[in-house]
Amino acid sequence: MVHRVRFSVLSLLTIGTAALLGTFVAHMPMAQADEFNEQDLQIWQQNFEEAVAKGRAAFTDPSLGTNGVVCAQCHPNGANTHPETYPKYQKQLGHVAPLWEMINWCIRNPLEGQELAANDPVMLALQAYITQERRGVKLAPGKH
Repeated sequence: MVHRVRFSVLSLLTIGTAALLGTFVAHMPMAQADEFNEQDLQIWQQNFEEAVAKGRAAFTDPSLGTNGVVCAQCHPNGANTHPETYPKYQKQLGHVAPLWEMINWCIRNPLEGQELAANDPVMLALQAYITQERRGVKLAPGKH
């Protein structure tokens, strides 16, 4: 009988807590996506286009490496980069990698340059250019 009383008190506390939480959650404002307008869209598009232009410039810039080789020599107009297939297993790296890691492999090896941080503005611009060149291609992560 004592156990039943304890169980009943525990049950009441659990029910009371659940009811209190339910009331609290019901009165919380719903999370919503950020609102945006036409001006926001224009700003975002302009920033993206600027990143693509910077990426195109970096793609053809011999100073990204140390030996005069540029990305465009192996990948004219971003050809054969297939950003839509990342992340995927890369034999050269020995693991599943995002696009930026493969870009760094190319910078380090054919270009004999210094790797870029994933969030480096030049790395972001290179990715923007490469993905822009492949716009409209269906995403196919992991595909070879």
